[in-house]
Amino acid sequence: MDHLFAVLDAVNAVMLGMPTLLCLLGVGLVFTVWSGFGQRRALTHGVQLLRGKVPGVSEGGDGALSHFQALSAALSATVGLGNIGGVAIAVSVGGPGAVFWMWMVGLVGMALKTTEVTLSMLYRDVSDPDNPHGGTMWVCKRGLAELSPKLARLGLVAGALFAVALILFGITGGNMFQAWNASEIARAYFGVPTWLSGLVMAVLVAAVILGGIRRIGSIAGVLVPLMCGIYVIAALYVLFVNAERIPDTFAMIFRCAFSPAEAGGAFVGASMGTAFIFGMKRALFSSESGIGSAPIAHSAVRTREPVTEGVVAGLEPFIDTLVVCTMTALVILITGVWNRGAIVQWDAPPALVEVGEHQWAPSSYTLPSTAHPGLIAGDQVFIVTESDDATRGKLFGNVVGEGAGRSIQWRPLTAVEPPRVIEAGVFADYPGSTLTAKAFDSARPGLGQWMVTLAVWAFAISTMITWSYYGEQGVIYLAGNGWVVPYRLLWCVLIFVTCLGYIRTDIEVDTISTVALGFMLAINLPVMLLLGSRAMRAYHDYFRRRRSG
Repeated sequence: MDHLFAVLDAVNAVMLGMPTLLCLLGVGLVFTVWSGFGQRRALTHGVQLLRGKVPGVSEGGDGALSHFQALSAALSATVGLGNIGGVAIAVSVGGPGAVFWMWMVGLVGMALKTTEVTLSMLYRDVSDPDNPHGGTMWVCKRGLAELSPKLARLGLVAGALFAVALILFGITGGNMFQAWNASEIARAYFGVPTWLSGLVMAVLVAAVILGGIRRIGSIAGVLVPLMCGIYVIAALYVLFVNAERIPDTFAMIFRCAFSPAEAGGAFVGASMGTAFIFGMKRALFSSESGIGSAPIAHSAVRTREPVTEGVVAGLEPFIDTLVVCTMTALVILITGVWNRGAIVQWDAPPALVEVGEHQWAPSSYTLPSTAHPGLIAGDQVFIVTESDDATRGKLFGNVVGEGAGRSIQWRPLTAVEPPRVIEAGVFADYPGSTLTAKAFDSARPGLGQWMVTLAVWAFAISTMITWSYYGEQGVIYLAGNGWVVPYRLLWCVLIFVTCLGYIRTDIEVDTISTVALGFMLAINLPVMLLLGSRAMRAYHDYFRRRRSG
């Protein structure tokens, strides 16, 4: 498994490296200016469209969903564990500065989302008016052929490649990431075996996805607004009881966005580049801006005007990143769980011994009887190490045994020279959503345990439901409707398999959930630039007609 994750890390370093993320920002800025700062229209006209208050365009047309249902379905894929577990990963690895770069993706993401959804609406397949198909694969197929007949073959190939990447990201980010986080938080708080959580989620998801996009839209229209409201209210409570820390927290976010974040406690430090990459990557994962997935849900909308759904879609990154992600980040930073102290103190750190070629681990370590009683068998912990070049890292282990016989079974760290153990003890590992829950608990005991666990499960299930539909559209594009049922069965089986213990840390789940993102970006961004003039022409024509009455 370690070799597999090393390969996936290398792929991510290329496909989601600094050049790719800078291109994403650049394209977002282009469409921000080209649309005349369309973010403001999303916040005004988009809200009117959601309320059905725009005469002549708020009813009628081909499609299966209302504007509100389509936005809710798309939000059920974006407002989810990316906002809870993804933000926690960004902060725990990238530091406070990662939050600033999440904001940047959120802002330009509003323009990106408006453009890609408008394109999808222009080129969607409405041969079945009650079940339309759309997304980047259809934009590639139809848009490039319209641009030039010579590009028709390229459009078919690009559409197929995007569909493959879409299915892969659905399986990893839309399925495995969600199932792992939900099962992990249930295990951490309630001792529920992860396989049991996986089985329950698989059954619940199967019960919904068999009903198709109409059932998905109906459930999302109720579940997403309810859970968003509860989550934001709880976050505002935590911020209220820690109000005096808010100014310093914002100052720390801006400072660490442009300078290294100092190591301390459980946080091993982060350079500006790490903050940039993890902030951008996790916001990209959360908001899905520019990757071409959300247009699939929006393409099912019922409307006479393609541009209207593009305007509504601009609200998605605002709600997802600039509201919900910000709330999570502030709660984690203000409560201090991101750089928490050790859960087990020691007088002298254990020596690292070579247990294999270039494999280092502490000598056997039995937990003292006074060690935190909450540490039980199966809990993951880590110690902080430092190499000769002052680079810090984490060496993980798992608690084994019971009571006074508890000890730690370490997973060796690979290094040519033996690293040093620093900091004052053993740290509890709070991966992904568990870190967010612990932050809420620190403000009011039980708040994270119950509210965040409930939110994680609701968001995970809603995300898995919507992403199953996204992947299904990729399957239909590649192989037709005959493969839909086998795909749905495979989807539900993978939920269960993910919870069998193959993924162990938040870094591993970050690696596996983002492996296909770069490929989706590499196809979608160039297509947006090639066909962006058509989207912007339709966009400005729509508002010109609105002004002229």
